[in-house]
Amino acid sequence: MTPDKLIRHGHSQSDIPVLYEDNHVLAIVKPVNVPTQEDASGDPDLLSLLKEDLKIRHNKPGNVFLGLVHRLDRPVGGTMIFAKTSKAASRLSESVRGRSFRKMYVAVLNGVPAALQGRLTHHLLKDSRTNTVQAVRPGTAGSKEAILEYRVLGQADGLSLVQIELHTGRSHQIRVQMQAISCPLYGDQKYGSSLSRPGQQLALWSLLAGAPHPVSKENMSFHSFPPAQFPWSEWPKSLYESMIEAEN
Repeated sequence: MTPDKLIRHGHSQSDIPVLYEDNHVLAIVKPVNVPTQEDASGDPDLLSLLKEDLKIRHNKPGNVFLGLVHRLDRPVGGTMIFAKTSKAASRLSESVRGRSFRKMYVAVLNGVPAALQGRLTHHLLKDSRTNTVQAVRPGTAGSKEAILEYRVLGQADGLSLVQIELHTGRSHQIRVQMQAISCPLYGDQKYGSSLSRPGQQLALWSLLAGAPHPVSKENMSFHSFPPAQFPWSEWPKSLYESMIEAEN
């Protein structure tokens, strides 16, 4: 899917490609290292940037509504869907809760999982003070069940490319669950610091996001590809394209 326009702010590397827009939804490609919403860093955040663009582009006075129905960690880039009305936000949030909101990721791991495909279930506990998450025993107070399915698509020089489908949307879920099977993500300074060098970019990308349209109920599906640079470039773009074709 070719972006039909760019929302520009600052340097070109931070431009926000728009995949689709109508009166109810906005699908974009989140740049890496941009927070999804305002955080303690004070850096420009995606939600505020998109709201400002909508206000200018549609010449709207006052506050502009834009609903955040799913999130990506700051270092993660890729496909996201936002709601442009409160009704759309409510219905898309219901899709998330009912698990009809589809989220597919691609990641590069350090090492290769023992099983080349599988379903992982862990219980995750978040420490808000340190903004870290750990896998804990089932039944641990405050923990939440996390489920994902993965499939190894390729291997290269001690790294593996995996396709991941989330069935829950827990904080840092993919990063922690992959660390739990001894295959932390490439470039993960938080959950794989012993294998990652400072300055390496976390290799996790939101490849596809989809859900029933909040008004028409037709199935929406949007995708974007990771940048053509290491470690993503260890595998041909045709491999990423075949993943999308298989899902549509």
